[in-house]
Amino acid sequence: MPKTRRQAYDAAYKLAAIDLAVEKGNRAAAQQIGVNESMIRRWRKQRGELVKCKKSTKAFRGCKARWPQLENEMEDWVNTQRGDGRGVSTVQLRLKARTIATRLKIDDFKGGQSWCCRFLRRKGLSLRARTTLCQQLPPDFQEKMMSFQNYAQEQVAENLIGPQNIITMDEVPLTFDLPLTRTVNKKGESSVALKTTGHEKTHFTCVLSCTASGEKLPPMVIFKRITMPKEKFPKGIVVQVNKKGWMDEKMMDTWLTECYGKSPGGFFRRTKALLVMDSMRAHITEKVKKSVTATNSIIAIIPGGTTKYLQPLDISVNRPFKVVMRDEWERWMVDGEKSFTKTGRMRRATFADVCQWVLKAWDAVKKSTIINGFRKAEIITGADDATDNTTATDSGAESDTSGDSVPEAILNLFISDTEESDFSGFSASDVE
Repeated sequence: MPKTRRQAYDAAYKLAAIDLAVEKGNRAAAQQIGVNESMIRRWRKQRGELVKCKKSTKAFRGCKARWPQLENEMEDWVNTQRGDGRGVSTVQLRLKARTIATRLKIDDFKGGQSWCCRFLRRKGLSLRARTTLCQQLPPDFQEKMMSFQNYAQEQVAENLIGPQNIITMDEVPLTFDLPLTRTVNKKGESSVALKTTGHEKTHFTCVLSCTASGEKLPPMVIFKRITMPKEKFPKGIVVQVNKKGWMDEKMMDTWLTECYGKSPGGFFRRTKALLVMDSMRAHITEKVKKSVTATNSIIAIIPGGTTKYLQPLDISVNRPFKVVMRDEWERWMVDGEKSFTKTGRMRRATFADVCQWVLKAWDAVKKSTIINGFRKAEIITGADDATDNTTATDSGAESDTSGDSVPEAILNLFISDTEESDFSGFSASDVE
């Protein structure tokens, strides 16, 4: 006898069949639509549930709760724990369920892993990875955003500032090792290790800056050390060192001279410029303000807590930049021979290698990506940009890496816990 494939019917079809059965009878309805009469009888019993569910639902799968009161109390308990910010594990779930079962005098409740999985599915719960809330929005963030956008647009209009003279800068905390937080692995493994040099907590800072027309200023790297490394660095990057490995007033002065001075118009520009920065302490000191004003520039400080909406680099640039940085680190881990310490520990990449990664990652960022960041922040509009329809990249971005667009799903893997917050420096435990 040939096998027949079972047919699934949605709730809308079943309700239409029920109406037909009410009018003509179960057998006549079954013959007309080509189903078994027992199915019509079963659907008529389920009519109340079919009316309540979605019309596209094709089956009522899964068993109903055997102890609904217990599971309702468990759901309330989970909501209370999560509302207070406390974590809940499956072990805690099972222990709590047994406590409630004892109180309700349920003798045959075991609270095993199978029940736990069914409970989670019935209540719409699941195991989730912990996420970090990097930046809390202020209560009046919408008013602050509108005020900043209006200020920036007014300054651009009043001073006739072109896109090439609208510049933004931001600090990006990075590490010498950039391993993935998740990887494909066989099921059942007790541990999942990723090979690194052990320097995934050794930090340095990369300072990126660009214009609203898509032009990129030279990147600056700040390493956490006292003396300058005795290495030959590639051209096109500014290398600095300090004890914290982070931006301070002195580093800002260097950035203004070595990077901002290389923007269109030079350091002593004839036309007005708009410099967009966040409210980090090193950006808003009196000395820095005077230095920026001396370059015929206007400072636009992004209100605290709103950089993920108003900082063009945070919006569209930092994440694809980090994607290429991680790709370069992975290539370095795979290709070439590595040196080791006397104890057998692999040495990290050299400072020159890191600078080369930064240059490649910065060159890979497309001009259109930068412009879109300014547009989304509403610092510029379509009418303000002379390169509205541009999709070209800089000459340095014509490599194989920059030619490929990075899918959004992959970009989401590189969300940094620090790129949306005002960073105040690395901890003392970070070793050189």
